[in-house]
Amino acid sequence: MSDATLVLEVLTGARAGARLTVDLPCSVGRAASAALCLPDAHLSGLHGQLRREGDALYYLDKGSSNGSRHVRGKAISRLEGHHLEAELWDGDELHLGVPEEAVILRVSLPEPAAGEIIAVRPIAEVERFADRITASPTRLHVLYRHSASLGESTDLDAVLRVATQLVFDLLPKATHLAVALKERAGRFPVVHAAARQAKHKSSIPLSKTILRKVLDKKAGLLVTNAAAEFSTARSIVQAGIASTLSVPLWTGADVRGVLQVDNRDAPGLFDAEDLEVLTVAAAHISFAAENARLVARLRLAEQRLEGENRYLKTQAQAQTFQGIVGESATMMSVLQMVERVRDTRVPVLILGETGTGKELIARALHYTSKRADKLFIPQNCSALPEHLLESELFGHTRGAFTGADRDKKGLFELADEGTIFLDEIGEMPSSLQAKLLRVLQEGEIWPLGASAPKRVDVRIISATHRDLEVMVKEGSFRQDLFYRLHVYPIALPPLRERREDIPILSRYFIRRYAREFGRSITGLTPEAQERLISYRWPGNIRELQNELQRILIQRMDGDLILVEDLSPKILGQTSLIDGPQIPRGTLKDMLIAVERVLIARALRENSQNKTQTAKVLGITREGLHKKLARFGMNY
Repeated sequence: MSDATLVLEVLTGARAGARLTVDLPCSVGRAASAALCLPDAHLSGLHGQLRREGDALYYLDKGSSNGSRHVRGKAISRLEGHHLEAELWDGDELHLGVPEEAVILRVSLPEPAAGEIIAVRPIAEVERFADRITASPTRLHVLYRHSASLGESTDLDAVLRVATQLVFDLLPKATHLAVALKERAGRFPVVHAAARQAKHKSSIPLSKTILRKVLDKKAGLLVTNAAAEFSTARSIVQAGIASTLSVPLWTGADVRGVLQVDNRDAPGLFDAEDLEVLTVAAAHISFAAENARLVARLRLAEQRLEGENRYLKTQAQAQTFQGIVGESATMMSVLQMVERVRDTRVPVLILGETGTGKELIARALHYTSKRADKLFIPQNCSALPEHLLESELFGHTRGAFTGADRDKKGLFELADEGTIFLDEIGEMPSSLQAKLLRVLQEGEIWPLGASAPKRVDVRIISATHRDLEVMVKEGSFRQDLFYRLHVYPIALPPLRERREDIPILSRYFIRRYAREFGRSITGLTPEAQERLISYRWPGNIRELQNELQRILIQRMDGDLILVEDLSPKILGQTSLIDGPQIPRGTLKDMLIAVERVLIARALRENSQNKTQTAKVLGITREGLHKKLARFGMNY
């Protein structure tokens, strides 16, 4: 059978069951003039054309009305319109016309004539013939020497350069080589080509015919007279390839590439031993090339990850509030206030009971602002006596007081262009209040013992749990300082006013301390959660944090925190009627409050599923919605 002929099996359509041998090029269509006439009504008169180009076979859709599809295994590609073609391999299918009634042609490529492939060496047998290299000390030494270099190369180009020298040293009769590596789409483009002598052309278009045979057989092939045996293969003829060795590059059972080695001087210069040697070398090259490609992918992934981290860091600084947990309306309002004021120079006064998270809000103001790359310095004004606090905040010069043996920068100077957080500002002595007022008004600090002030650009955030207005009336806090600090107050709600956040905060602390202490606890029982929600939490979030931390230290096993794990002070409040959510008043008001608590609890227990909640409560879904609207419960 000639390379200019082709066998087609008609699997469906009017000529189903026919096995046809056609000459190439071959027109395909409904018209009687088509070389392959398929009298199916949904095909075009001239539907497509089969042709050979060099050693490759192609099908070209000629602008048919209902299109063509090329199928290889599970891969399907649509071919519609002029100049859209597909290369055909043995066993491929062409689906012509309307997809539901497609005429299917299966392609059978002619087998090569006897004697074309002189030797075949399957990669599965590489260990068997690798032992023969030991009979050639010279080749064994060459393989050892270059294998060491291959193992040290983590760059694909470097691997291929070493592989080139290895092949040319192992095969003195080789004049050219080319390496094709598999891409995701299943193509094998040439990624490297080389010639032994610089004066020779190094480009080698791999023979698609030989490539297919290597892939199909998963074996190395020896062709001793390529020009004669593949006379219709344009790539071989144009390149002047006389004899060739072509071996797979593989990992496991997967062929990852092909190495083709040629001689362009004379046919019959390679033998079966050369094929075996090259196949063994290919095993080493395959490993090194795959490692290099893996390293390249890891580097690319690392670069992407680094870029993503930079992006996420920027996003985190701009949009997130680390450590602030909660979804209640009051906390959302607080975070909105933070977003509005974070990039201004306006002093912020954070108000709230002890343990409500005032320093977390201060950090959020700093780390989501344009000052985030500068220092955030917190200082508790009640933690030091007056003379030490003054030195700590404003600094001092050498000799300013007994023990001042050197100059010291104060926290305001260290926080220049950044943020200073003055916690418990209500505890600041009146003498230091005047110095703080100067910083706010003039942007200047006056270190102890200094002869001149220093300019600073500091964002001041202060916080207190005390009522500063009452302190102003009592004369214990400067009125002018109060108005300077009270420009933009942010009031943090106590935990008892944001009870819907208690389950969220509890899960956050449980996950945190379970990791830290190596515990398996993942949550709370519903009863334990109810007790936490109904407790007043005078110490607010800090008290809740301490409670859960204590429990996870004590509990060595188990998945859930039980009611009996809770502190006696939390367990002491057992009655729903005595709970803080039930106000004193008329019977009607108290009943409404109790109903509200019961509905909220039912919603939590049913994961906010209103249909299920209504079913559990024995009311309709519409009735539940009316109650939620009446009670102002936005679920």
